[in-house]
Amino acid sequence: MASTGSRPAIASPLAVAWSLAWREIVRFFRQRNRIIGSIGTPLVFWLLFGAGLSGSFRMGTGTGGPSFLEFFFPGSLLLLVLFTAIFSSISIIEDRREGFLQGVLVAPIPRWSMVLGKVLGGTLIAVFQGLIFLLLALTLPIEFPWRWLPALVGLISLAALGLTSLGFVFAWRLDSTQGFHAIMNLVLMPMWLLSGGFFPVPAAAAGGRWPEQALHFAMRANPLTYSVSGVRQLLSPGLDYTGSYVPELTWCWIVTLAFAGICFAAAVAVSRQPAPGDSL
Repeated sequence: MASTGSRPAIASPLAVAWSLAWREIVRFFRQRNRIIGSIGTPLVFWLLFGAGLSGSFRMGTGTGGPSFLEFFFPGSLLLLVLFTAIFSSISIIEDRREGFLQGVLVAPIPRWSMVLGKVLGGTLIAVFQGLIFLLLALTLPIEFPWRWLPALVGLISLAALGLTSLGFVFAWRLDSTQGFHAIMNLVLMPMWLLSGGFFPVPAAAAGGRWPEQALHFAMRANPLTYSVSGVRQLLSPGLDYTGSYVPELTWCWIVTLAFAGICFAAAVAVSRQPAPGDSL
């Protein structure tokens, strides 16, 4: 006798990913402290450091160099993306503690779908906040070519995808928010400081002192350096950065894309491993 029962419908992996991403977005807008913390901290840094260091900052030749407010703006923008990645990744630890993550893991969906949902939610939040922060660029004496806005949003999205995926990798292996914050301060903050967002990447010079040479190559090896430089070049293509290392815009795209792809692949790989306290 043929069975009259019907198998339960299995949701599309992409539909599940979007549902998880939408859940992250809704959670974000319900937590005002996250909005204030992720936008307020880079804004305060930008205003305080910009006002305090503008008189002593010099770059370029003649009057073609940027002010420190102009130079620090792309770094502040990427700092906002970094804080969003941290706050978004914390939700993984919270979901595990509440039992929601275990329910997602036993669902008949591929792991990449779950990772994509969590990472996509954080990426969209970061891009949204970045667009709000970009409005501050209207207060700067720069002539931003608005036809490049889609390229700017695309580069910020790739950087956000990479940083959020990197945060996912660390959050998956931790079971406490305190430990997560400690690891993030040890990894992501130095990564941002060595990105050229706060101070220029020193140019490599033959016969130069070894500390400057070591700093140059450390900053060149940092993938976030290319994201910051790409955003800076798209925002202010006509400014003079003589005396510092500025990678070509094409390389900024290539490295940022590779960084996002490698970090997302690492997040998918680590999600297939048991997390602390899981028996799955």
